[in-house]
Amino acid sequence: MTTATPPSERLPLAGIRVVEFTHMVMGPTCGMVLGDLGAEVIKVEPLAGDSTRKLLGSGAGFYPLFNRNKKSIAVDMKSAKGREVVLKLVATADIVSENFKTETMQKLGLDYAALSKLDDRLIYVSHKGFLPGPYDHRTALDEVVQMMGGLAYMTGRPGDPLRAGSSVNDIMGGMFGAIGAMAALMQRQQTGKGQEVQSALFENNIWLVAQHMMQFAVTGKAAAPMPDKISPWGVYDVFSVQNGEQIFLAVVGDGQWKTFCDAFGYGDLFADTRTTTNNDRVMARSWLIPLLRERLARFTSAELSKTFEAHGLPFAPITDPQHLFDDPHLQQTGGLAPMTLPDGRKTQVPLLPIKLGGERLGLRLDPPKLGEHTDALLQGLGYSAGDVAALHAEGVVL
Repeated sequence: MTTATPPSERLPLAGIRVVEFTHMVMGPTCGMVLGDLGAEVIKVEPLAGDSTRKLLGSGAGFYPLFNRNKKSIAVDMKSAKGREVVLKLVATADIVSENFKTETMQKLGLDYAALSKLDDRLIYVSHKGFLPGPYDHRTALDEVVQMMGGLAYMTGRPGDPLRAGSSVNDIMGGMFGAIGAMAALMQRQQTGKGQEVQSALFENNIWLVAQHMMQFAVTGKAAAPMPDKISPWGVYDVFSVQNGEQIFLAVVGDGQWKTFCDAFGYGDLFADTRTTTNNDRVMARSWLIPLLRERLARFTSAELSKTFEAHGLPFAPITDPQHLFDDPHLQQTGGLAPMTLPDGRKTQVPLLPIKLGGERLGLRLDPPKLGEHTDALLQGLGYSAGDVAALHAEGVVL
């Protein structure tokens, strides 16, 4: 736990109950955002648990990251008594969130059409691959929509499409689901009615590449992939320096160009009329960047960082994600919170990148063990201790 969290009664979504039927990244991200903002988020899992708990490789961090600030109840939803438990739980919810196939939720009687008849104030957040339309029957993954939605084309080199190095559509799709849920809460205050909120991977990806679509609309020229793009800045590149290190350096304005040349004693470059304005330097990149690579190669990354920072110039050492646990800015500004993993190991986790009232939104609940809150939630629904014991004995809950 972290002491950085404001008291729960001060959090904006305190008092809101969310029941989620989610797995992987998109749906859990929505619940994580709502939970971080103070909602009570209850994760309904099958008796075997969310399969995301067992992922390897690049999926190993999914469960602990996207399921913090949640409670877990494990129920056999295929059984009549299990469905009864779930429907009682849903009856207490302000928001239901899901990211399973529509047919799956319909078979369980947990689709919006069924649940809204039971409670017209319910807000139902549905996370899918595509919004309703010609593609909505397809199975989508983050990488699928990156490929068909232009993002992989823009990220990779020409002829070599490459997915982005994060689950960008899953994460942002969940964020848009949370934004929609909060908008629906606001509207419910005015109308007294809930509604269905829909968020989708493909449409999220289109939002991400909209700037490139509009570049074509404005210029009439297709956007080139990022590694092959025409840079809008004269100096905006990764440089290889001493000790095999790399560093990103940027000089994006005419004032910065003068500062850069003064700092490094490059009066000859500043006096060259081919570099007077940023657009001049863009046109001169074919000879200017190789010359700067040669001159800057004698420095270390630390030396360049010190000079650029001292003169207010943009720079960034190239950092592997695992080294961010030791980042002094994150450590000193409360950007990381202590977390206990479901297996008992201690770690830290990045928090939402916002402050409310000058405080970060911290960790109230570690990612739950499977069924960790089952008994307490059942008792809260009116089940007696004997009832709970019977449900356990019959294999309905875990």
